[in-house]
Amino acid sequence: MSLSALKKQNSLDKLLGAVQAESAPQEKKSYVDERIWKPVMDKSGNGYAVIRFLPAVEGEDMPWAKIWNHAFQGPTGQWYIENSLTTVGQNDPVSEYNTRLWNSGVESDKEIARKQKRKLQYYSNIYVVEDPANPQNEGKVFLFRYGKKIFDKIMEAMQPAFEDENPINPFDFWSGADFKLKIRKVDGYWNYDKSEFAEPSALFDNDDDIEALWKTQHSLADFTGPSNFKSYDELKARLDAVLAGTVTVGKAVDVMEDAPVAEPKVDTSPAPAPTVSEEDDDDAMSYFEKLANE
Repeated sequence: MSLSALKKQNSLDKLLGAVQAESAPQEKKSYVDERIWKPVMDKSGNGYAVIRFLPAVEGEDMPWAKIWNHAFQGPTGQWYIENSLTTVGQNDPVSEYNTRLWNSGVESDKEIARKQKRKLQYYSNIYVVEDPANPQNEGKVFLFRYGKKIFDKIMEAMQPAFEDENPINPFDFWSGADFKLKIRKVDGYWNYDKSEFAEPSALFDNDDDIEALWKTQHSLADFTGPSNFKSYDELKARLDAVLAGTVTVGKAVDVMEDAPVAEPKVDTSPAPAPTVSEEDDDDAMSYFEKLANE
């Protein structure tokens, strides 16, 4: 821009506009992944839905992505909530630290290692057949995050224990089966024991509808892709901040278990956290993600 053009330009409106834009309330970024479907518990503490596990998308081999992660609170009151590099076969600072604790021979160190252990999660594409709590979800494709308990149900269907049971592929469009997801609160934890597969059946009557649905599924590759993991050095820096350099092998400290806690307050003292069973992992991880993004 020439000096003469600058002289003619009245930039007052532009400057005031910029100030107003900076001063305006900023819309809070949402970290909710709208692709992920979650069951909802009713007032009695039960949840029910019918879903159908879907096959791998074109170009991918497996109908599920398997992720290891850590979620725990350190003596600083800060939370460590990160995906583990062991998912992709790399060294991870928390796993290394837990190994040192375990090998110290001190029982209190082993207890800390247990509380900081990896949690296993799976992601799959599903078709929602019935969702009484949110009927608007019915007939749509979502991602579903689930833990070992539900994965064990899938494996039991694929490899039944008794001779009078026929194996099924729950992820097959034609010979798969609807999954009746039944959730109860047992001793305060989510319990999936009553969940079961229905009789095998085709998802739709014709292949055109099946193909159209297949094309709407979500890729699972990103869950194990590089962008979903921080580097070793970044994770180590975060771990050091959470532990604040107060932890040494052979000396136990009060590291809180990875479990829901009360909403964070202004003070920085660690909030007490109850223990979470592995059956409750799906519910707990949603809470951990909320803590991490606040």
